[in-house]
Amino acid sequence: MRQLIPPSPAIGFVGVLGLLTGLHDVVGLGPRGWLAGLASGVVLAAALAYGLLRLARHSLLPADRVTLTRAVLACGVAALVADTAGRPTGLAVLVAVSAVALVLDAVDGWVARRTRTASPMGARFDMETDAFLILVLSVQVARDLGWWVLGIGAARYVLLAVGVAGRWAPWLRGQVPARRWRKAVAAYQGIALTLAAADVLAAPVVTAVVAAGLGLLLVSFGTEVVALRRQAARGVGGVAGVAGVGAPVPHPVPLDPTVARAVR
Repeated sequence: MRQLIPPSPAIGFVGVLGLLTGLHDVVGLGPRGWLAGLASGVVLAAALAYGLLRLARHSLLPADRVTLTRAVLACGVAALVADTAGRPTGLAVLVAVSAVALVLDAVDGWVARRTRTASPMGARFDMETDAFLILVLSVQVARDLGWWVLGIGAARYVLLAVGVAGRWAPWLRGQVPARRWRKAVAAYQGIALTLAAADVLAAPVVTAVVAAGLGLLLVSFGTEVVALRRQAARGVGGVAGVAGVGAPVPHPVPLDPTVARAVR
């Protein structure tokens, strides 16, 4: 029997359309914003559909639905970043939408624990949503602080690109067991970049806060790379979850519900 396309990706894309329409009414979202938002929504829907079909799942788990809401909000932030450079109203809305997405980052973990519905895919979906939000926020902040801020947003994708394209290090496509301190570092990036985008702190303070985030991120990714190399040396393998929300990645160990959502 032919497998049905799960409805969640379409729901997510409709959510993006609704959010973009609301943003258009509030800030007058222009063509660049619409293009960025729609492109983000298409990628989100396509990757999520692929991930669900690959795992033969028809719907998202409760915590994943919260993560999908966060992903929709991140698409809205991408639209605002592309469209609202220099517009105070757009900047205020951008900060508000980003702040809601950051708050929901704690909610999905709570839902996962309460409903006992954690999964490797959910953990990866959560992580990639964090990464995308941080990427678009870094683009916004880099306009004021300089190109170096883009290192915060690009770090995750550089690591993935090296793992996918670099035959010399296929072990970089793996996934290490979740660690709460890494999640804390990711949360710090989002908070620091949102504060920087809000332009409520003195310039030297903002620079110090964001630079500290970049330093913490380098430590986080450095320890992750070391852990992945050690796993490869031990010959730990297996495949589980999705890269982003679509492509398969080697997984070092089976994740129980507590560990799988520890990043939340």
